[in-house]
Amino acid sequence: MQLITHPDTEITEINRSTARAIFSMRRQVWPDGAAIRVFVFPDKHKLHNAFAKQLLGVFPHQLRRAWDRKVFSGTGQAPDTVQSEAEMIEMIKKTPGAIGYISKDNRDESVQILEVE
Repeated sequence: MQLITHPDTEITEINRSTARAIFSMRRQVWPDGAAIRVFVFPDKHKLHNAFAKQLLGVFPHQLRRAWDRKVFSGTGQAPDTVQSEAEMIEMIKKTPGAIGYISKDNRDESVQILEVE
């Protein structure tokens, strides 16, 4: 599993707690002040399950609960959902401030790979 960002994103590495804050929608801006736009796979997708457990150290239902709280309280919105790795790469590539994830064996030079500390 690897995190990917829009090619113009200024950071090149991220720690797990920051990644967890971003993907639970608690952190909404990059260090340079740009808005973060989060892209994920559907809740039941095998990559989403692996990402949540391995990279973030949470269960997928915990992410869903955090997103639902934001939406229902009116303090935020859920991440955008994509259906394939190709769509994930395309959306990250064309959306400034975007972050998402793909499998380790999927390489694409049009997006930036974030190192996870």
